[in-house]
Amino acid sequence: MIRAMTIDDYEQVRNLWMQIKGFAIRSIDDSREGVLRFLERNPNTSVVAEENGVIVGAILCGHDGRRGCLYHVCVAPDYRRRGIGKAMVVFCMDALKREHINKVSLIAFTKNDIGNAFWHNVGWVQREDLNYYDFVLNRENIEAFNQ
Repeated sequence: MIRAMTIDDYEQVRNLWMQIKGFAIRSIDDSREGVLRFLERNPNTSVVAEENGVIVGAILCGHDGRRGCLYHVCVAPDYRRRGIGKAMVVFCMDALKREHINKVSLIAFTKNDIGNAFWHNVGWVQREDLNYYDFVLNRENIEAFNQ
């Protein structure tokens, strides 16, 4: 069953994240409080796949009013190649379209061969024309930036 994610799913989703090889979890953003903030801002767009009461797939999906983004796309290894990933992505895309979002992106680690093969095979286009930058918002970094 594919359905919208709620904060009640957090423990099972986090346990799933911890099973996925090459996954990067951040202590603040991926904490229960961080995921709750995300789900409150994007209440209808994130998804879980559930079989017999167990969450076997999940996607955090949200938007900024202009572009959607998929985060932490994962399916438990024993449940892959059964269409669960595609079904969850379609759920997210439909949810974004209902909110008048016309473009969606995601980030996949370059060493995530399984994930990159999935995205390539389902028709997503890898961008070669941009660089992705990160900046951690903490007091030390902000002060260093401002000098």
